[in-house]
Amino acid sequence: MLKTGLELKQQQKLSPLQIQTIKLIQMPIQELEQKVRAELESNPVLDDEPDPNSESEPRDVSIDSIKEDGDIPAYRLKVNNWGKDPRPEYNTFSVKEGFTQSLQRQLGFRDLTPHQKDVASFIIGSLDDDGYLRRSIDSIVDDLAFRANIETTPEEVEEMLKVIQDFEPVGVGARDLQECLLLQLRNMKPSPEVKTAIRIIDECFQDFSNKHFQKICSRLNITEEQLKGAFGKIVKLNPSPGGQVDDSYVDQSQQIVPDFILEEHDGVLDFTMPRFNVPEIRVNKKYADLLLEAKGSSERAQKEAAAFVKQKLDSAKWFVEALKQRQNTLSKTMRAILDYQHDYFLDGDESNLKPMVLKDIAEITGFDISTISRVVNSKFIETHFGIFPLKYFFSEGMENKEGEEVSTRELKKVLQECVDSEDKKKPLTDEQLVVEMAKRGYNVARRTIAKYRGQLGIPLARWRKEI
Repeated sequence: MLKTGLELKQQQKLSPLQIQTIKLIQMPIQELEQKVRAELESNPVLDDEPDPNSESEPRDVSIDSIKEDGDIPAYRLKVNNWGKDPRPEYNTFSVKEGFTQSLQRQLGFRDLTPHQKDVASFIIGSLDDDGYLRRSIDSIVDDLAFRANIETTPEEVEEMLKVIQDFEPVGVGARDLQECLLLQLRNMKPSPEVKTAIRIIDECFQDFSNKHFQKICSRLNITEEQLKGAFGKIVKLNPSPGGQVDDSYVDQSQQIVPDFILEEHDGVLDFTMPRFNVPEIRVNKKYADLLLEAKGSSERAQKEAAAFVKQKLDSAKWFVEALKQRQNTLSKTMRAILDYQHDYFLDGDESNLKPMVLKDIAEITGFDISTISRVVNSKFIETHFGIFPLKYFFSEGMENKEGEEVSTRELKKVLQECVDSEDKKKPLTDEQLVVEMAKRGYNVARRTIAKYRGQLGIPLARWRKEI
């Protein structure tokens, strides 16, 4: 039996303007500049120079009023998105280079064959976030063959790993903590303390890990003073050369330009959005005239030309309107963040940084959370106490003993203070840090202490112990 029926489906379809706006919102200022200039090159209707032949200011008109069969008014469209920028020059700010990016850059300076560089590059991509290679050499060989179609040998992988272990930061590419510490010690200027430290890590690593100091002295036939001197070198080493990955943001760019500049006058906060090298956009009058000349023409070529210009005019309209909406969206979002974190932006004191999530700003602005996320991504603000990505100001929070919400940044700051003030001969365990945090009014679980301690680069208690 044949059944027939009608099924209704509701499907949201984004308009060209919405698509254009979404793309522009998530662009930082440098990418926006490149996008505008690319649009100027691809769309002949757009122009960033005034018409030198125009003696008087032309009348403005909406592109919506253009109709193929109706009367076409004379016009020249001008859109001034930001106004004149009083600072045509701008500064770029250097931020830390991404870990993998740095290693790949160093690899480029080595005199290796293309095949060797491919092998080394694959090894770099196999490193953990803390800089260790926790996979066997044989598994790397297999993966190179199956995933990258590169034939190699364990000996060649070992050779390329040695090359990577010579990169900065020292200790990168180690397969375990012992190797990581030895790489750093052997890179130091030789001294009696360094030589003793190498012997301790190389010959007595298990006793060192367990703090069996007397066993080390007896086994290596060294005095307690020699042990203290060597230990002083070891505790300054970095057990995580790749760096701990913070949960707030990771800087990958090498050069950034601020999208916002904070201004503070007598406690009143404001900001500017420099447009720098983003040009003003106008409609090229020559193509508008072409559209006018095509009115009422019966010649096919002229009508095709008019249709082409109409399509380009529509595209120009969407792009210009998208620029306006980007400006409005970024401005409202930054205003909401400034108001929400007003006390923090006065002086940059992290204890004044309130817990704030994307939903908080979405509710204030009326934008979707996804829109706020696009605004926050890859945007920076220049303040009188530094330059920060907007992601920096967002963090979860928890309540203190007074029932007030505090940010994770404040918790980390207090945790660091607890560790800094501890007795280094009897450093606090994670369980004891829970108690110390509670004494200061912060009820934090042990697993949270461990997480924040790792993000702050604070080693376990036994590694913080001093003789």
